[in-house]
Amino acid sequence: MDREQMSRIAHRGHPVKSPLDDDSVRRLLERGLVRGDERVLDLGCGGGEWLLRALAMRPGVHAEGVDISEEDLARAATAARERGVRERLVLHRQNAGDFASTEPFDVILSFGAAHAFGGLLPTLAAAHRHLAPGGRVLIGDGFWERPPSPEAVEMLGDFTDLATTVDRVVADGWTPVDGHVSTRRELDDYEWACWGSLAAWALDHPEDPDSSQVLETATVRRTEWLRVYRDAFGFVSLVLRRTPGVG
Repeated sequence: MDREQMSRIAHRGHPVKSPLDDDSVRRLLERGLVRGDERVLDLGCGGGEWLLRALAMRPGVHAEGVDISEEDLARAATAARERGVRERLVLHRQNAGDFASTEPFDVILSFGAAHAFGGLLPTLAAAHRHLAPGGRVLIGDGFWERPPSPEAVEMLGDFTDLATTVDRVVADGWTPVDGHVSTRRELDDYEWACWGSLAAWALDHPEDPDSSQVLETATVRRTEWLRVYRDAFGFVSLVLRRTPGVG
């Protein structure tokens, strides 16, 4: 089974693909969609869950999503039809870094996709290219709550602590107007959901040739979470605007 399919199974119970509960997602979207008629872009939208919730929350919003996965985009289109918001959603199958639009967007979303751009600041640079004056970026990325082990850094990336992460964003020309640090419950619920969904799929499909591989992956990933990075990893979501006087 390829990585994309395995990720799809893992996130069945947690479609926002980030350690955020429904209340946190709703609150972040409310802080971004302040007028209710915004043009919204999700860079790396996957199955489109953030966009679907934004469209359901604000009937005047129009949204576009960019992702390289044909299957994820098909799922997003189907879900949009089922929720009655398909006519307000445009989907693009391409690398998010290559996406271009003739019109800017009022709100840019990017959660759990910073790796595709090479990190948090490159993701913000990509978002800035599409952002309308006065617009907002809603972005989520990891940070280290405690000094990580070398194994954790190799596994998840070279994050910094929360204060340094925010300082770097501010130095890059952004002003946080809201934010959320995922709670221990949100972090744990996300990991249990991911690796539990994988394990459950393997147990429910014992005759599938990929079953043993999927179960082993679930076991390895759960062990890595519990023994390598659980006590060090954190996740911060930021609502950002451009700082006046910065290009």
